Amino acid sequence: MKKILIISTGGTFSKVYNPINGKLEIPKENQLLEDIAKKWRCEFNILKIIDKDSLDMTNHDRLELLGTINQSDYHHIIVIHGTDTMDVTAEYLAEAELEKTILLTGAMVPYSIDPVESTANLASAYGYLQNVEKEGVFISMNGVIASYEKVKKNRVEGKFTL
Repeated sequence: MKKILIISTGGTFSKVYNPINGKLEIPKENQLLEDIAKKWRCEFNILKIIDKDSLDMTNHDRLELLGTINQSDYHHIIVIHGTDTMDVTAEYLAEAELEKTILLTGAMVPYSIDPVESTANLASAYGYLQNVEKEGVFISMNGVIASYEKVKKNRVEGKFTL
C-alpha cells in the first residue's frame, strides 16, 4: 500500500452546526478524519492547516498549502478542500509542477450532517491514489475522478461532472 498524506484545509467537509449562532463552522479541534480512520481500521497520516471555507481562501493560503506539499516527503497526497474554489487551488498547485500526485476532494454536505457523501469522496480519492501511476493534480468528487482540468462543479445540478 502506498503511504498517503491527507491534508485538511477545511471546507464544507469539516463543518459542524453551532447551536449558539445557528451557523455551520469549521472547528479548530476537529477529529472527523481520525474518526473515519478508526472506522476504516486504518492509519491515515493527517495534517490540518488553514481551516477555512474555500470562499475565504486567499493566495497566501494556497501558498501555504503548496509549501506544505512541496516540503512533504509524501509523493501521494489527498487535500480535503471546499468545493467552491477547489478548481482554483487545483490549478494553482498544478502550475507549480510538483513531482507528486495530488488529489483534491471535499463534500457538498458536511460530514457532521450526513457522512455518506464525504466518506464516499474520501474513499474514492484514497482508492484512486492507491492505483494511479502518473503524477499531477486530480479532483475526486461525486464518483468522478480525473485531471483537475476535466472535473468541474455543476452549480445547476449541485454536483461535480466531467
